[in-house]
Amino acid sequence: MSKAFTPVTLAESERYYELWQQTPRRSLDYTLANLWGWQRHYGLEWVFTDGLCWIRQTRPRPCLWAPIGAWDAVNWQDLPDSGLGPEIIRVPEELAQLWQRDLPETLDIEEDRGQWEYLYSQEELATLPGRRFHKKHTHLNNYIKSYGEPDYRPISDAMVEDVLGLQDDWCQWHECEGSLSLRAENEAINRVLSHWNQFRGLVGGSLYVDGRIVAFSVGENLDGKSLGVHFEKGLGGFKGVYQTINCAFSRHAGRGFATINRAQDLDEAGLRQAKMTYNPVGFLRKYRVRLAC
Repeated sequence: MSKAFTPVTLAESERYYELWQQTPRRSLDYTLANLWGWQRHYGLEWVFTDGLCWIRQTRPRPCLWAPIGAWDAVNWQDLPDSGLGPEIIRVPEELAQLWQRDLPETLDIEEDRGQWEYLYSQEELATLPGRRFHKKHTHLNNYIKSYGEPDYRPISDAMVEDVLGLQDDWCQWHECEGSLSLRAENEAINRVLSHWNQFRGLVGGSLYVDGRIVAFSVGENLDGKSLGVHFEKGLGGFKGVYQTINCAFSRHAGRGFATINRAQDLDEAGLRQAKMTYNPVGFLRKYRVRLAC
């Protein structure tokens, strides 16, 4: 490949969104908001070439991500000789299948369970029906008994300052400065919210109690059928605040979507257990691909 990778920048957003609209399977990982938010932490770079945009992380180790664009229109026979690198991570299943079809003797494809994105029924998250959601409904009811009916407000430009203030309070309570992962997430949240108007399809919701913001959720329209959730935070000390913002955001921002994509668990046992309690209806599966030398 003759073109060089350059850092992800919002200056190329129009070019990126054009290819994003052509991508058959749209993972939360590859949204521009996600790439921009985590750009510094992962040292994310990209290159636009041959009708695709390839993503590369440079930290903690150099590694290629999958491309975005019209996968079906690409001659993948040239992939092994592209000089892109021996390993590609976070590859959506649909693209992995294309590569397996076109390059059966050239690839080693391995399931990467920790990167699978959890898909939930929008209707179920919005209504918490039946015995499977009994505990979630109990937490929601406790919130209502303690603070009244949820005061849900869509996030507007004027509210971004409130949201960033809550995030700052949350970080102080959880001592983000002492945790690399929490520090990186805090930076990602601040980068995205500080450029709120520069992303397409971004939506947000918040909860207020007695005029004070106590929770927020930020998501994105992925493809008209699925709403992805980038960030979700609630203040400690408010009973059922996470179950309530989850339900309210799914009900309001999620209206009209079939599924809610709530990202991956990164092989963290506690996070996986928590995600499973919301009864996923499917996964956006991803794979690790190695090219034969």
